Amino acid sequence: MTDHPAPAAPTEPLRFETDRGASRSIWIAVALVVALVGWMGSGIIFPGEAPAAETAAEDPPPPSVMVTRSAAEPVTLSFRAEGQALPDRDTDVIAETAGTVIEMPFAKGDRVAPGDLLARLNSSRAEAALAQARAQRLNAQREFDNATQLFDRGVATRDRLSEARAALATAEADVASAEEAMENLVVEAPFAGRIETLPASQGEYVQSGSTIARIVDNDPLTVAIQVPQQALSRISEGQTAQVSFITGQTREGRVSFVGAAAASETRTFLTEIEVTNPGGEIPAGISAQVTIPTGDATAHRVTPSIISLDESGQLGVKTVEDGHVAFYPIEIVKTEIDSVWVTGLVEQAEIITVGQGFVRDGEEVRSQHAEGETPEDTESSAIPQALAEDQP
Repeated sequence: MTDHPAPAAPTEPLRFETDRGASRSIWIAVALVVALVGWMGSGIIFPGEAPAAETAAEDPPPPSVMVTRSAAEPVTLSFRAEGQALPDRDTDVIAETAGTVIEMPFAKGDRVAPGDLLARLNSSRAEAALAQARAQRLNAQREFDNATQLFDRGVATRDRLSEARAALATAEADVASAEEAMENLVVEAPFAGRIETLPASQGEYVQSGSTIARIVDNDPLTVAIQVPQQALSRISEGQTAQVSFITGQTREGRVSFVGAAAASETRTFLTEIEVTNPGGEIPAGISAQVTIPTGDATAHRVTPSIISLDESGQLGVKTVEDGHVAFYPIEIVKTEIDSVWVTGLVEQAEIITVGQGFVRDGEEVRSQHAEGETPEDTESSAIPQALAEDQP
């Protein structure tokens, strides 16, 4: 007997019921997400602090510099050079004939006038030579007279007359030479001056060309200097000059010569200054400093330490204008022991004396001014304070 399966029980349809608690949680989560996004986008987290930090990082405070007020002043420009004092004339007086020195009235160091006797040589040989020359001239004169008479009578030829005339001319030349030799036995001073050396001595036999004395004339003195080619246009003959000698003596001189051709080695021009020296008080050969005024200018007096170079290597000074650095190219027109005078700045300038090496042209800066302080005091005391504020 076959078993039949029991009939299945009737199936109920599936139904979903809404869980009110779960739906509420979902809406709360969505609301929290929306609120969080809006909160983060509103920028209310630490309001104002983040932009301030970014601004501080982007715009650091400008660096500090120390400045001093400077006003342009009138100054006399001048050219300065070292030179050497030279005598106006320095000559070796020589014997023009040979002979024995029989008289020397002056000694070394004596002053002489033009024409003063320096030495007299023995005249015995010269006198004999002169007598012989005169005798030969007399004989030649007779021969010429005879030849002329014979020629006039037609006895002598023209050639004989010409020979007699030539012999007479030679004899006359010999007499003139002998007379000059007699004059050369007396050695005289060619100009006024001081006997610097006296190589010859009385009783000495000297040859023709031997030095009898050296005479130096120190009035006026000539101070020789070298002028660079870039300064030549400022120097001209006739300009006055102040000359300070190494002995401490000072004289006013005049430019008497300016060279027209430069020395090939130095490219400088020889220039001479004439200085009066009555009595030869100032010796020749000593060093001298020459100052030649060359004009006037309006310039600022600054210390060399504040001068700097721009990116192109041009010499200049940094100033502050409207809170920014302004670089002015300059020209040094006068130098002193501890300062220089420069042109190229405005008439009234705030010159940076401390910190100029740390700022550039056009850069914004904070300027500080110390009243009553010299640039040297400022550099020594204010550098740490002025620059420490800018250090990290």
